[in-house]
Order: sequence, then structure tokens, then C-alpha cells
Amino acid sequence: MNITTCGDRRPIAVKARGKHLVVDIHCHLGIPAADAIVQARYPGPPPGINDFTSARTSEVNRAQFAAIGPKLNGVEQRLEDMDRLGIDVQAISPSPGQYFYFADPETGRAAARAVNEGIAAAVADRPDRLIGMGTVPLQEPELAVEEMRRCVRDLDLRGIEINSNVGGVDLHDARFRPFFAAAEELGVLLFLHPLGFTHAQRMSEYYFNNLIGNPLESTLAVGHLIFGGVLDRYPGLRICVAHGGGYMPGYWGRMDHGWRARGDCSEHCRHEPSSYLRKLWLDTLVFDREQLEGLVRTHGADRLCLGSDYPFDMAEPDPVGFHAGLAEADKARILGLNAAELLGLTTDR
Repeated sequence: MNITTCGDRRPIAVKARGKHLVVDIHCHLGIPAADAIVQARYPGPPPGINDFTSARTSEVNRAQFAAIGPKLNGVEQRLEDMDRLGIDVQAISPSPGQYFYFADPETGRAAARAVNEGIAAAVADRPDRLIGMGTVPLQEPELAVEEMRRCVRDLDLRGIEINSNVGGVDLHDARFRPFFAAAEELGVLLFLHPLGFTHAQRMSEYYFNNLIGNPLESTLAVGHLIFGGVLDRYPGLRICVAHGGGYMPGYWGRMDHGWRARGDCSEHCRHEPSSYLRKLWLDTLVFDREQLEGLVRTHGADRLCLGSDYPFDMAEPDPVGFHAGLAEADKARILGLNAAELLGLTTDR
């Protein structure tokens, strides 16, 4: 089958090894060279990273990173796992801890360039199995636009991963308009992936800053994009939201009611919030088949993409099997065809 390409970039040929093409849109690759750049200027843990983390969670996190290092930072074991899990292609994006938005703009740009070049090198090593998404120094939007253009035009990366906020500043802020305008112009996918909740004073135990905080951050980010008028101003944006889009896809009725009932909810947003929600793509990392089926009913199979969160412990352990109960046409789109359209992939099958 031929699949629509992304923008005017060349299609990337990939192969389906089973009945359906399987593209995992939510996978991470760490680039140690970028950490070295930032550590030289800002030694020690990144600011805020331990503010809402209990001692027990820190202990578990240290053990996790020690165990997954070869998977997170390399390709060889990743490819073995892809074969075992039935994944044809991974769309690799930076490890969320490598946004580096806290750094000064020049350090942030240097680190982003190192991340993007590392991801591009991994893709060049296995272009049949890996597709790249990059990062940009959003703390300085002008530099972010420059690096995004380099990612697309020079490195052939097919997406840009962004956090749900930039140093606590929400994405509808006017300073980010040039970035969103450029992303719309380029037709590049934006993969919105949070890194914990910014005000998680009550979430330090039980890994709540991730379990509850990450979906809550996605919810807030989507809310600001909708209610803040970003999706009205840039209707051609292609955005995929991690973790099933957070909580809003399961409770959008309250947003619509607020828009109808209150002037402060509708002044920057022309239409009901749910109408914008269905213009976004979501990954399917929700862990429960009834929730997956609910997303298919309310969001539509044409806007969902398989996502696993490889190689972290919060990854879906059986990403292909998780979708087994869906209708075949829905399954084909969610397992790979939607992501292929977003990323500009093509296959003869």
C-alpha cells in the first residue's frame, strides 16, 4: 500500500513484517553527549527534578535507569526488543529529561543540536526500522525555530518533541507563536510529551508525579492550546499527544459546557473545545482495553497511534496485543497507518 507522505519531504520506505504495518510513535532514545554539554555548565541534577520525588521513588528510579541504560541509549537491544514485540518501526524521540529548557539559550541550543544529531545518527544506522523526532530550545523561540528548520531540512527528522510547558510558561503564551507558525508551515509533527507536573506538592509519594502528573500536564497543555486560541490561529498544526491525551478525552463534556456557559471560557476559542480535541492525534498508551475502545468511539480510529513509551517501566508490555480486540480496519490504522501518514512513511504492502 502507498501511504501519504508528510509535507514535501521524500517518503521513507518501510516494511510490514506481519499482517499490518506496526509503527510505535512513542519511544525514547537518550543521548549522553547532550547531558555532558549541560553538565559542564550546570553540574548536578537539573533544577526541579527532585522537588516532588520521595526518597523511595528516587531509589526505584535509580534502579530503573541502571537497568534500561543499554536500551535507552543504544540501538542493538532496541532492535531485538522490536522484533520480540512485533514492532516494524520505532519513531524515536528524545528522552523527556533532555528538553533542557532550564538552560541558557546557547547551552540549550548546543544540547538540542547534540540530541538531534545523535537521533539522526541512530536513524542513519537503521533507516528501515527507526524514524527520528528531535528537540528544540523552546526557552528561546527564535533559536527553536532555527533548530526545527535544521531538523527538518538537514537531518530529515519527522517530528519535534515538546514539553507541556516551558519553564512553567504555558504553550498558549504569545512568545511561542513564531514556533507554532513555523511548525505549521513546515508540516512537521509536534509530539507533546510531559515531564511530571509543575505544582506537584501532593504528588511526591507513590510515583504520583508521573502516574497522575503526566496525564494532568497533558490535559493542561491541550486545554491551553484549545482555550488559548492556538489551534484557531494555526489550524494546520499536526500535534500528537502522549498518554492518550491525558484526562480531557474522557471528560470533554465539562469543557464544552464551560465554553457555552461562560464568557471567560470562550473569548479566545471560536468553537466547542471537543471539536478541536478531535483535530489532535493521541497515542494509545492507556493500559486498559475499555479505555482504548472508548477513545476509538469518541475520538476516532483515524486519530489514534500506537505508543508504547519504550524502554521505561511505564511502557505498555504488549503494544500490538493490546489492540487485538479492535476491528481490523481500525486496528490497521492505529497500529501503523496513521503514524505512517504523520511521519511520511511508505510501504508496498
